Amino acid sequence: MMAKAPGSKSRSLLRSVEERALSKRMEEKQVPYLPKDCFSNILVRLPIESLPSTRLVCKPWYKLMNSSIFIDAHLQRSEAVLIFLTPMVKRDAYLYSFSSRLVSQEKPNTFSVEENLLRSEFGPLFHQQVIDPRRKFYIQFMEIKDGKTKTGEFDISCLGGIKASCNGMILLENKLKKGRLVVLNPVTRKLTELPLGTLSQPHQESYGFALSDSTNEYKVIHLFDDELRYINCEILNVGTRTWRPVNGPAFGLISWFGYKPVSAMGALHWVPHINDNDYIVSLDLETEKFHTIQLPKSYRIHDGIIEMGGSLCFVSHSEEMLQIDVWRLKGLSGEGWTKQHSITTGCILDMVPLFGMRKTEELVFKREEDGSLYAYDFQLEVMRKIEMETPLSGCYMPHVNSLVSWCPKDLSEDGDY
Repeated sequence: MMAKAPGSKSRSLLRSVEERALSKRMEEKQVPYLPKDCFSNILVRLPIESLPSTRLVCKPWYKLMNSSIFIDAHLQRSEAVLIFLTPMVKRDAYLYSFSSRLVSQEKPNTFSVEENLLRSEFGPLFHQQVIDPRRKFYIQFMEIKDGKTKTGEFDISCLGGIKASCNGMILLENKLKKGRLVVLNPVTRKLTELPLGTLSQPHQESYGFALSDSTNEYKVIHLFDDELRYINCEILNVGTRTWRPVNGPAFGLISWFGYKPVSAMGALHWVPHINDNDYIVSLDLETEKFHTIQLPKSYRIHDGIIEMGGSLCFVSHSEEMLQIDVWRLKGLSGEGWTKQHSITTGCILDMVPLFGMRKTEELVFKREEDGSLYAYDFQLEVMRKIEMETPLSGCYMPHVNSLVSWCPKDLSEDGDY
């Protein structure tokens, strides 16, 4: 059998390359061209659980979905949820473990906050620690849609509690190091460990987490009692990772840290006492100065302050008229409040306001008696009971799932993609 001439091989190879190039051009002609804005409008509507994998499809999508323009657009479209912790090992399994060997493994592909902190600290020398699963929690969220609740999974485990939430990021206790904190975005799984601040007892301190609109910096605010019962304050800029002291509120203005602060209108707001509050204490995030804001009526045990539509709202009960009033703060400089709504249908005295929905005109309440949820539709003027998988219990707080990072925005990422 005669071998093929070298020229024949070259012509065959050239023909093969030309055929592949022609095939590729034909495929490209069959794919319709979509403007960049169309891609962005499509991707921003994807379910939150699909976003981390979607942005790995190709380099243009990765660059687009990491741009501040896309991240801000996604945040504006995201609905409010409740974020909470659930034990990895249920109580009945915990009790059973005392009489027999407890066998419990994390779900596949679970991201462990503590193991990632150790890996970032020790690098290649890190060996996976065996942490008692009875000490671990899963981070989960509850969304409300079409009058029903649905529990969502982040597939993240941790040891510490959630101190605060801001624009999709949460402030977590770092149980590996006493007094330390971690900032985590559960969607992107990006985290950073914060340096040690002032140590204090849990019931003698309060943490806030908020964005300063003027500087676009995320700040962690720590209030704590000293031995003389004065309230001290220290603030950390997450980007610079340094604590600095600022003047705290005047003596006697705050007597109890049981209510978590609410971020709204460029300030953090604290309800200062257990009951019978005539004012709230606010910290301006730009000037970092405290002041008081008088309430339109006395704050009682089932009342609450919430952020709704970008404003700070005070939700109060009127026992005599069996109605719930919603007051909106007009400004931080003494402009007062305006009564925006009066809810007269479906009111129950032990309804505690939780949060306002971001995309629908609804206010969500929780009943103290049984943990059930209700939503009032301001447009339809109807109060509806929400169908729940399980009653609400334990520690939970309003949250929004997002792609936001604490890093300063890099405008260079917002170019062509």
